[in-house]
Amino acid sequence: MLREIRDLGFEYAELSHGIRVSLVPGILDAVDAGEIKISTLHNFCPLPLGVNHAAPNIYQFTSSSRRERANALKYTYKTIEFAKRVGAKLIVLHMGSMDIKNFTDALLELIEEGHQDSDKFQKLVMKAVDKQEKYKTKPMELTGQALGEIAKVAAENGLLLGVENRESLEEIPLDGEMSLFLEDFPAETVRYWHDCGHGQIKENLGFIAHSMHVENLADRLGGFHLHDVAFPGKDHQPPGKGMIDFAALKPFVKPEHIKVFEMSPGLSSARVKEGIEHLQSIWGTE
Repeated sequence: MLREIRDLGFEYAELSHGIRVSLVPGILDAVDAGEIKISTLHNFCPLPLGVNHAAPNIYQFTSSSRRERANALKYTYKTIEFAKRVGAKLIVLHMGSMDIKNFTDALLELIEEGHQDSDKFQKLVMKAVDKQEKYKTKPMELTGQALGEIAKVAAENGLLLGVENRESLEEIPLDGEMSLFLEDFPAETVRYWHDCGHGQIKENLGFIAHSMHVENLADRLGGFHLHDVAFPGKDHQPPGKGMIDFAALKPFVKPEHIKVFEMSPGLSSARVKEGIEHLQSIWGTE
C-alpha cells in the first residue's frame, strides 16, 4: 500500500481510520526503512482490535455512554502513541454528533431530484436547524471536555490536532460555531482541518459559503483533505472532475499547511495523477 503511494510520487502518506492492527508491522518496516514518511494520522489509527473496516466514529466523545466516551479517549491516546512512533505531525479528529435524525441524506436526495427550491426542502432545512439548536449543547460540552484532555497529551508528545469539518448536519462542531469552539483551545496544538469535499457538500446544502468559511478559519488552519465533489454530494473525486472552485480557496493555502489527497480507492493511478496535476496547476507544488 505504502509503496504504491510512494510510486505515485508522494514522499508522505496519511494513515487513516481503516488501518487494521495486522497492518502495523508492515507499516513500521516501511517507515523505518525510509520507504515512506507519515504526515498525519486519522483517528482511530490503528483500529481497535477486532475491527476490520474503516470506523472513525466507532467510539464518540459525545456518546451518552460513559464507557463509550472512555473508549474514545483510550483509542485516541493509542493513536497519539502510534503517531509519535511513525513520526507524524498531526492527528485528524472527528469530534462527535448529536442524537438527531439524518437530515443530510434526505436533503441531498431532494437536491438530486431537483427540489432544492421547493417548500419541502426549505421546511426540512428549517427543521434540521431547529434540531441542531435544540440538541447541540450537551454534545458540545462533552466533546470540549474530551478535546481539552486530548490536547494536553498531544502537546506533551509534540503533536498537533486537527478538528475536521464534517459533511453531515448531525455532526459537531457546527460550521458556524467552529471558530468560537477552537478559541477555547491552544492554537499551538489544536488546529482546524478543512476537508474540501465536506465543505462543498455543506455549500450545496445551503449551510455555508465554502471559500468564505475557509477564510474565516484561515488563522487556525492546519491542513486539508483534498478531493472534489460531483453535484450534489458524491465526494472523493479527483480535483478537476467535480465542482469545487479550488482557485477561490488558493488565497488561504500556505506552504506550512499539510495537504492530503483523499480520493476514492476505486480510481486508476492515471486519474489520481490527473487530479494531482490539476490542483498543482492552481495551487502550486508547495
